[in-house]
Amino acid sequence: MWSRRLFFDERTAMNQVTEAQPLTVQLGEFDAAREIVYRHMRPTPTHNWPLLDQRTGCEVWVKHENMTPLGAFKVRGGLVMLSGLKALDPDLNGVISATRGNHGQSISYAARMLGLKAVIVVPFGNNPEINAAIKAQGAELIEHGEDFQEALEFTINLARERALKMIGPYETPLVRGVGTYAIELFEEIKNLDAVYVAIGMGSGISGLICARDAMGLKTEIIGVVAENAPAYALSFEKGEVVATNTADTLADGVACRAPDATAVATICKGAARIVRVSEDEILAAMGHYLSDTHNLAEGAGAVSLAALIQEKEAMKGKRVGLILSGGNLDRAKLRRVLDASDG
Repeated sequence: MWSRRLFFDERTAMNQVTEAQPLTVQLGEFDAAREIVYRHMRPTPTHNWPLLDQRTGCEVWVKHENMTPLGAFKVRGGLVMLSGLKALDPDLNGVISATRGNHGQSISYAARMLGLKAVIVVPFGNNPEINAAIKAQGAELIEHGEDFQEALEFTINLARERALKMIGPYETPLVRGVGTYAIELFEEIKNLDAVYVAIGMGSGISGLICARDAMGLKTEIIGVVAENAPAYALSFEKGEVVATNTADTLADGVACRAPDATAVATICKGAARIVRVSEDEILAAMGHYLSDTHNLAEGAGAVSLAALIQEKEAMKGKRVGLILSGGNLDRAKLRRVLDASDG
C-alpha cells in the first residue's frame, strides 16, 4: 500500500518556510524506494582506480552514477517521485518542472515510463544536447528566463495555469529516491572515512547524509560547490539560507543561487564541511577522470574529485568515496577539457 508520507510532500517548490527542519529517512523508506528504482535500472558499480589513488594519495572509490540510464543519480528520484504521485492520483494530468539538465531528464524519463505527460522548463541558452535528450523522452520543452531560478519561478505559475503537478528541484521523495545510491555505496564499500559529493539543489548530499545516519555510520560527508556558485557554502557558513545574484559556472548541475531551506538545514546538521572549487580546478578534474578512468564527467560530476585534490594533503592515506554523477558532457565543454589538458 502506498504511503502518503513516503511519496508526497506538502511543501511548495519554492519552500518559503522560515524554520526548516533537517530531513530524516528511515531504512524501510529507502527499501521501498529501491524496490521502485530497481524496476527500471540496476545498482550502479563502485570502482577503485589506481591512477586516482596515485593522484590523490588516498584509497579512492568512485560511485559511478554516470552509469545510470540517464548518466546521473537524478533518475532514481524521478522514478520514486512520479511513481508515488501516480499511485496517489491515478488520474494525474501530468507534471511540470524546471531544470538545467539531469533533473529534467529524470522527470521526463520517469513520466515516459509511467505514461504521464511532462513539461520541462529550461532557461534560455541551456545546453542544446540536454534539451534534445529531454525532448527525446517525449517531454514538452519550454525555454524561459536567463537562469535556473527565473525558469523555476515561471514554472510555478505555469503549473497553476495548466493544472499540472509541480515538481520542485528538492522534494522529500526525490531525496528518498536518489539516496538509494548512497545505500548501495555504503553497503558495498565498508569503513569509508569520507565521501565527497556535489551540491546542486541538495538532493544528492541529503540522500548521503540520510543514508549514513539511517545506517548508523560515522563517515564524513563533504559537500562541494563551484566558487562561482557559492550559495550553499555561504548558507552552510551562516546556518541559514543565503541566496546569490549569480551562479555563473561551467558546472551546470551546481549552478544554484537560491538554496532550499530544508536542504540547508539537513546539510548544516549532517555535513562536515563544504569545499569551493574554481573553474580551472573543475576543468582539470574533468580531464583527470578522462585520463585516469576513461570516463566522461560533466562539470558537476567532477567537482567532488576537484575538492579531494584540493584537500589531498589533509586526506592523505584515507579511504574516500567520490560521487561521479553527471556523465552528460557536451562536445563544446569536452573541447575545453581537452584544450586545458593539452595546456
